Amino acid sequence: MNNYLVVGLGNIGAEYVNTRHNMGFMVLDAWAQASNILFKTGRYGDTAEVSFKGRKFTLLKPSTYMNLSGKAVRYWMNEVNVPIESIIVVCDDLNLPFGTLRMRKSGSSGGHNGLNNINELLSSEAYPRIRMGIGNEFSRGQQIDYVLGKLSEEEMAQMPELAKKVIDACKTFATAGPDRAMTTLNAKTK
Repeated sequence: MNNYLVVGLGNIGAEYVNTRHNMGFMVLDAWAQASNILFKTGRYGDTAEVSFKGRKFTLLKPSTYMNLSGKAVRYWMNEVNVPIESIIVVCDDLNLPFGTLRMRKSGSSGGHNGLNNINELLSSEAYPRIRMGIGNEFSRGQQIDYVLGKLSEEEMAQMPELAKKVIDACKTFATAGPDRAMTTLNAKTK
């Protein structure tokens, strides 16, 4: 069975629930709920396992806080024995308008602290990632308040459909390859 590690980035704690920075957690919560499975608390994060067409996905919500996400990714990558190209990181991106989804096979952090730490601890940028746009509707110097701010009612209403698209992209990635997943996801959201 092919193994994949899907990492949803976010921050633990009630104060971060439904914030822009926790969209990765929200996607994995939606996937677990749709699959009728529960997360188990383990070292450096909460995990759940989902199977799809002969593939096993380990869903990981790091408990290390965003800026130290690499610690959890490195640990679980070794724990479930997946190569770096079988890791998919789901995170927010303020360089994309809200609702825009982008998948890439590799790349820079784009200034995202969670991706920065993963790149640093894995000594590589060669892992797939799905960026979920959150827009950049904030005044100069207000970036932290914005990314840690709650999603609006309208944005929350769009989350189930966005989460479904990201989950479908992860499944396509595992069954049909990264190019098909990128083509489908990136085209759907233009």
